[in-house]
Amino acid sequence: MSGLFTRNRVIGLALAAFVAVIDQAVKLWVIGPLDLRRVLHIDLLPFFDLTYMENRGISLGMFQANDMETRWLLVALTAAIALVVLVWMMREKALADIVGLALILGGALGNIRDRYDLGYVIDYADFHIGDFRPFLIFNIADAAITLGVVIILARSLLVRDKGDTETGDAPHGEQHNA
Repeated sequence: MSGLFTRNRVIGLALAAFVAVIDQAVKLWVIGPLDLRRVLHIDLLPFFDLTYMENRGISLGMFQANDMETRWLLVALTAAIALVVLVWMMREKALADIVGLALILGGALGNIRDRYDLGYVIDYADFHIGDFRPFLIFNIADAAITLGVVIILARSLLVRDKGDTETGDAPHGEQHNA
């Protein structure tokens, strides 16, 4: 494969699709067979429960979409961000960067689908340590977006750009002796 659809980019597109499909499947299971929309809360483990929430805002509940205009504005804004992430991913070459961006893209697509169809995002994952909740209630899409951002940030902070060393350029001010 050459050009736009390299092996790594195809892997990225497949991962993004997988995340979006799994996110939607779990949401359907949570509101379908588990009927979490009606029961609201299911105790599972000492540190993890299922708790139904309708998130009408964005991260941390900011920018609530309580009317149709704001709902569609959020759909358009998140779709534009997803498009930027897709273009970015299709320009990357390193698999680790593509994986991070694919997780963000897949999560964004899962949440956009909720907001488009329902007007809100379904959240259900409730991680806690006793009464302490280090996270808000979230879903698979949110977890994928968070993991993708962590990967991108870690790579940008920890992986050195090899551009200068790959070309054999000496650091500024040093001379090569033949």
